[in-house]
Amino acid sequence: MNKIILDYLDISIANQQLSVIENGKIMCTYPISTAKNGAGEVMGSGCTPTGWHRIRAKIGDGQPINSVFIGRRATGEVYSVELAEQFPQRDWILSRILWLGGLEPHKNRYGNVDTAWRYIYIHGSPDHLLQGLPESHGCVRMKNADVIELFNRVSCQTRVYIHL
Repeated sequence: MNKIILDYLDISIANQQLSVIENGKIMCTYPISTAKNGAGEVMGSGCTPTGWHRIRAKIGDGQPINSVFIGRRATGEVYSVELAEQFPQRDWILSRILWLGGLEPHKNRYGNVDTAWRYIYIHGSPDHLLQGLPESHGCVRMKNADVIELFNRVSCQTRVYIHL
């Protein structure tokens, strides 16, 4: 029996797509939304960082779909239209968080370009906000069912390659 090896996650900013690469082959793809400000690594830029990363932490295991997170902690709320109307300025982080850490010193790791210190995640978002357009504040947004499926498939230390 061949062992399945999850090689890495491939995130294409140009295609607004995340691909799961196993045994050198694309196993599945998901629509995503990256930063409306484009690609970039500098703290405060609102850009999605490029290059090689790893999943440094998985947050939200066992939480219900559409669970709301603030500061990487579940609030006990579940996203709804009514909650969105009550808090119109929130940048919704829902269902699961895959917190990324850069692997390339001085490109996306250390100093003012450090992906982990910028709190860059792959996370759930209100599904209606994923229109195939870059609209995030730097993170990689996914539909909630998709991010839960991905969360259950990956482990900490899984490599992530983000490119144009």
